[in-house]
Amino acid sequence: MKDILIISNYYPPEKGAAANRIEQLALKLDQNGYSVSVISPLPNYPKGELFPEYKGKFSVTEKIENITLKRLWIYPSNSSNIFKRIVSTLSFSTTLFFYLLFAKTPQKVIVQSPPLLLSFTAVFALWIRRKKIILNVSDLWPTAAIELGVLKKNSISHKFLRLIERFIYKKANHIFGQSNEIINHIHSIFPEKKCFLYRNYPDHFIDNVLQEKHNSNEPIKLFYAGLLGVAQGVFELIQELDLKHLNVELHIFGDGAERIEILNYLNHNPNAKIIFHGMLERNVLHETLQNLDIALVPLKTRIYGSVPSKIFEYTALGFPVLYFGGGEGENIVEENNLGWVVPVEDFKGLNNALKQISEVGKEEIQNMKKNIFLHAKSHFSLDEQMKQLIENDAF
Repeated sequence: MKDILIISNYYPPEKGAAANRIEQLALKLDQNGYSVSVISPLPNYPKGELFPEYKGKFSVTEKIENITLKRLWIYPSNSSNIFKRIVSTLSFSTTLFFYLLFAKTPQKVIVQSPPLLLSFTAVFALWIRRKKIILNVSDLWPTAAIELGVLKKNSISHKFLRLIERFIYKKANHIFGQSNEIINHIHSIFPEKKCFLYRNYPDHFIDNVLQEKHNSNEPIKLFYAGLLGVAQGVFELIQELDLKHLNVELHIFGDGAERIEILNYLNHNPNAKIIFHGMLERNVLHETLQNLDIALVPLKTRIYGSVPSKIFEYTALGFPVLYFGGGEGENIVEENNLGWVVPVEDFKGLNNALKQISEVGKEEIQNMKKNIFLHAKSHFSLDEQMKQLIENDAF
């Protein structure tokens, strides 16, 4: 049996796209004959505090769904204080570094990036141990940090992170990129580096989406489900929406830094036609979403290299997408006829799109759902992607 290790900052029971996609990668490798182990911090995301069952422990080893999990100590924090966040990242990075230096680990290792500091620590330790390093790049840092306004271009911090970025690309044996933009960026630095496109395809297709379930008397139910953070900009978005005279309502599922601001806004605007549901377990969320109509996928600004996994996750459930994020994700929605595209930050255009959606009607949306589900099932197959990667010796 082939042994392989995955290093990630997130893993279930933590919630969110990052944890889900790493779990899917681990499970698919297991299904394809690999003996898979995962190293991650003690679960603490998104609240920035250890889950009750892990409190008071320095490390935990457990086996879930045939995956061996090694969870290492972290000082958890989701504080807005940058110093506390750095300390939190450094705490796990330090624990991970010494573990990788001295523990027995497989020869092949997949390292998730970002976080950039964590991936640097892992790659550095693995390089010392002469391991085969497979870097899985989901977003480009520090490029994304500049576009989000978190870093100032050409600052000392920016230059330092660029050095780290170059180091991990250079030392990786080969690289997975979730978008063509990521691969193009890496090739602009290291033209000969072997790269593979690895989309964040889901592993769920619910065939009962093809059943007739719409009620023409109900409003069209748009939903956002995911992290309520700076990059998504949901708080700004809901302030710009004008649903008052439309046959549309918005449902919000999730948690994150903007949660309190969103709740305060909705308390002061009870007629906004926006309903907040909070965070739900993934299986409960998918069950709840079956009664809704269209997935809203926003980004606060166009982030080079970013393709939100929600595009694939929700089209696999049969939902048309209202995409409001620009970049390669916009091209995917348009080229695959998955719904509506609005230029990023164009709130006037967003409200115009909502007017069009309001006039479409539930029956037409149900027809769209069927077509999108069948297209996603045939074009966004995680099993087929894994098969091709294995055949091309990507693992």
